[in-house]
Amino acid sequence: MTIAETLEKLSNASGVAGREEEVRNLMKKFLKPYVDEIKEDKLGNVIGIKKGRKNSPKAMLAAHMDEIGLLVKTISKEGFLRFAKIGGMDDRILLAQKVIVYTEKGPLHGIIGSKPPHIQKEEERKKVITYDELFIDIGAENQEEAKKMGVKIGDPVGFDIKFAKVGKGIVVGKAFDDRVGCAVMIEAIKRLKKTECTVYAVGTVQEEVGLRGATTAAFGIYPDVGMALDVTVAGDVPGVKEVEAPIKMRKGPSLTVADYGLITHPKVLRLLIDAAEENKIPYQLETGLPGSTDAARISLTREGVPSGVISIPTRYIHSPASLLSLKDAENAVKLTAAAIQKIPKYF
Repeated sequence: MTIAETLEKLSNASGVAGREEEVRNLMKKFLKPYVDEIKEDKLGNVIGIKKGRKNSPKAMLAAHMDEIGLLVKTISKEGFLRFAKIGGMDDRILLAQKVIVYTEKGPLHGIIGSKPPHIQKEEERKKVITYDELFIDIGAENQEEAKKMGVKIGDPVGFDIKFAKVGKGIVVGKAFDDRVGCAVMIEAIKRLKKTECTVYAVGTVQEEVGLRGATTAAFGIYPDVGMALDVTVAGDVPGVKEVEAPIKMRKGPSLTVADYGLITHPKVLRLLIDAAEENKIPYQLETGLPGSTDAARISLTREGVPSGVISIPTRYIHSPASLLSLKDAENAVKLTAAAIQKIPKYF
């Protein structure tokens, strides 16, 4: 499969944080032909191991499988579902979104509703409707019918968005944060015929709620070097100043210098820059982004792990649908594979 085909399957899969089963099964399927061993740890991380020479450095790649979403909080007597947010998202994006409630009986389609604007007072129309004022309408007549349809408290809810190609090498879809990192990791492992270092390709869980999967996986692996494969804000849209978000789509993957949770280890940053320049791979440097990635937790494992981040510029992350350039993803694959081959010279 091409990276676009892999990304499509991963993007369309359900994987709200803590409920990553569907994505996990795909990750195992896609990684298995290209690794020597594949396993799942107690928290649910998928770990594919590609063995290098004996006593070689251990490299951990981390791409998180989970996505932002919702959980059913209550079922009203009228059959409407109230929800909690899982992961960071702006309340302004929620109203009127089509969603899927994943029940034990199967998926249920619904829509996020609120008090109709026609009957709102003028001051109400000026306010952002917060998520606790919204509800999910699945067409149930009452609470009893909603329960018969299979809805239970705690059921995950995802956005009803399908992957699509929209321009020359441009795609839109759900959960590119971080299914594109997962696709890049799979493709990089596929292209590594032989490597001196032993590579641990990890699909992590629960990144969106505190980088949890990376924390436990890194403890078990205790790698010599760690790399998170994730997305970053593409700021090349109207209304965004360059000083706020300088990374641009179509200009190559971004290398994190520093973010809220990580100051990239100088040796890792040098490794990534050298790998990019020697292989004529376009790249961008980024510092000061308020968020963070799995690399923040990997770097603090046990006595410490030199870590860095390769990010794919992506527009509209942490919303129901995002947009990115497949060329940026392809260059991230090339950079990841090239960097892995150079690790023994740096560590």
